[in-house]
Amino acid sequence: MKQLILIILSLFFFSCSSQTENKFNLDFETYDSTYKFPKDWFEWGDYNLSADTIYVHSGKFSGKIKSTKKGGSFGSIAYKIPANYKGKSIQLEGYMKIKNVENGFGGLLLRLDGNGKVLAFDNMENQNINGTKDWHKYSITLPYPEDAETIFIAGIMTGTGEAWFDDFILTIDGKDVQTLIEIEKPIYKATLDNEFDLGSKIKFPTLDETLISHLELLGKIWGFLKYNHPEVCKGNYNWDYELFRMLPKYLETKSKLERDQTLLQWISKYVEIDKCTECKETSSEAFLKPDMSWFDEFELNSELKDKLKYIYNNRCQGKHFYIGKGAAGNPDFLNENYYYYMSYDDGGLKLLALYRYWNMINYFFPNKYLTDKNWNDVLKEYIPKFIDSKNKLEYELACIELIGEIDDTHATTSVGFNNVQKIRGQFYPPFSTQFIDDKLVVTDYYNPELKEVSKIEVGDIITHINGKSMKSIVDSISPYYPASNEAAKLRNISRDILRSNKKEISIDYISNNQEHKHSLSLYKKEDLNMRWYNFTDGKCYKMLDGNIGYITLKTITAADVPMIKDTFKNTKGIIIDIRNYPSTFVPFTLGSYFVSSSTPFVKFTNFKLDNPGEFTFTEPLEIPKGEETYKGKLVVLVNEISQSQAEYTTMAFRAGDDTTIVGSTTAGADGNVSSIYLPGGLLTNISGIGVYYPDGRETQRVGIIPDVKIKPTIEGIKQKKDELLEKAIEIINE
Repeated sequence: MKQLILIILSLFFFSCSSQTENKFNLDFETYDSTYKFPKDWFEWGDYNLSADTIYVHSGKFSGKIKSTKKGGSFGSIAYKIPANYKGKSIQLEGYMKIKNVENGFGGLLLRLDGNGKVLAFDNMENQNINGTKDWHKYSITLPYPEDAETIFIAGIMTGTGEAWFDDFILTIDGKDVQTLIEIEKPIYKATLDNEFDLGSKIKFPTLDETLISHLELLGKIWGFLKYNHPEVCKGNYNWDYELFRMLPKYLETKSKLERDQTLLQWISKYVEIDKCTECKETSSEAFLKPDMSWFDEFELNSELKDKLKYIYNNRCQGKHFYIGKGAAGNPDFLNENYYYYMSYDDGGLKLLALYRYWNMINYFFPNKYLTDKNWNDVLKEYIPKFIDSKNKLEYELACIELIGEIDDTHATTSVGFNNVQKIRGQFYPPFSTQFIDDKLVVTDYYNPELKEVSKIEVGDIITHINGKSMKSIVDSISPYYPASNEAAKLRNISRDILRSNKKEISIDYISNNQEHKHSLSLYKKEDLNMRWYNFTDGKCYKMLDGNIGYITLKTITAADVPMIKDTFKNTKGIIIDIRNYPSTFVPFTLGSYFVSSSTPFVKFTNFKLDNPGEFTFTEPLEIPKGEETYKGKLVVLVNEISQSQAEYTTMAFRAGDDTTIVGSTTAGADGNVSSIYLPGGLLTNISGIGVYYPDGRETQRVGIIPDVKIKPTIEGIKQKKDELLEKAIEIINE
């Protein structure tokens, strides 16, 4: 939910009218009679928001959120404040009252944005505040990033129910923001350049091999200068627009000599670079090193090659306008224009999208060396695909195909790719499916009442859709489902393969060894219980027969951990189910229960800001020994749904004294996520740090390899067996 909210909030820009003397309506008392809402507050999400006069903590008004009938989304009453203040920490305090909040939570929200990114965020989700509670004071404290530009404060509710908020107070280093004096922030020259705000104005001639090669070279030099040239680093140039300025002349070049002279003239127009006294050579211990081999691949003249080498040897050091480091050391891509309203016959913007993405991956993707294709070869291949794309759909498909080349399950393509989503369809089957032994198998119904009309039984195998074999369909759409490995790719395809824009599709299926044809009715997403069909409202832990403890991380909270330790301390064994995404981060709080001494379990690679392309290993992290150590066996369940934090958590449990991992290969995408925006407002992500076992074994693409490999069988699904759980119990009882 937190990730979903982050993505949704990032899609919108809001303007709030400022009040005199820097006073903000944080107590909801100033009421806008025109909009019938607290003045300067605005709505996020799709719940019913209003000003309330019945339930207030003080004064006449509070902010109220009421869920829609079905719930399942979120609502937030929010306020925006410019981050024109200095400080080290920021705190939001406020009062909240909730009523009948179920399948979700209520909380305060504090978020700080800067350089087009979310820099700090908390919405109290991990406190799991639900049910019915009277007015109570809550608070959130976050570090105050130096480059923060905007502060968002809000009250938020997910699930079903009602929530009220009142009397917010925002402080920076303990001082009320209402009394603080604003500071002046620096203005970068790059932000004042607006020549191409309405488009690149670039028209491309017919592409041939020579022009494609010239454009490949330009893309590599453009990206090299973007991340290495000190003047670009300082924010003195809008580097997108500098590309558009030089392209018309460059497109006229015919020979290599003319090409190189045009490039030299372009580079020489920028301020001469001083000698760098701080620039260091790439560390001999670097795991990945900057790849400048392309300097020798284009037969550059010696003057141009020497110019590029000089820039690299005297490259930017320190703070950079276009790239920063996230809290975990992952890349933070800054000041990138989203070009929401781009025209799809604008060849310059389409080429920019390719250049931007290719260079971000080239310099800052820690797993570039693990891609199936040599990344150096990808740029040339995609130049005609991008420039020749005729409309938004073709452009989106080209972007997805390019994104798929990094072989990363974190590389999502759900936000902004609206035309692709429309093609995939607005209607869904009433049941979930899973590929088992390359067969598409029905695994469960979202709405049991639809089973009779659908006629399909759990365990049935779907072989054809609208007359096309399953293999031919999977082969045709596979390039448009980015993933680290085949298991994750098929997981994602299985969620979409039966979607359609028609309310009925024809399917061939096998049931009880008999072949059948059927017209399957499909339904809109909101009419299906897709999100909550397997939701359990009970505790995240329970005792199984035979004195065995069971824990699912899907709904675990921080408060559950001490209870789990106390409840299960004398059990024969514990099963931890991570065939899900953990609701709370527990590698250290719960992982320490299973080690008798501090044990290394992971190490990372991080990029070097002062030397783009260099990645070095961190020291291994350890699971510390806790106050007590569990004496029984630990079995951890994983499958292709186990991704990112789930994989990291599995690594932590693997460090235990007596741990067995049971299941199948996980999604192979670990490490903190970095977001990338492409022209057209397309949002995707990458795994931003490299994640390895202490001995250097990789987890990216490989996933977490189980000690005991077992997958569900079709027969087991028919009998509603959990074969992984049964195997775990068997291992504990051995």
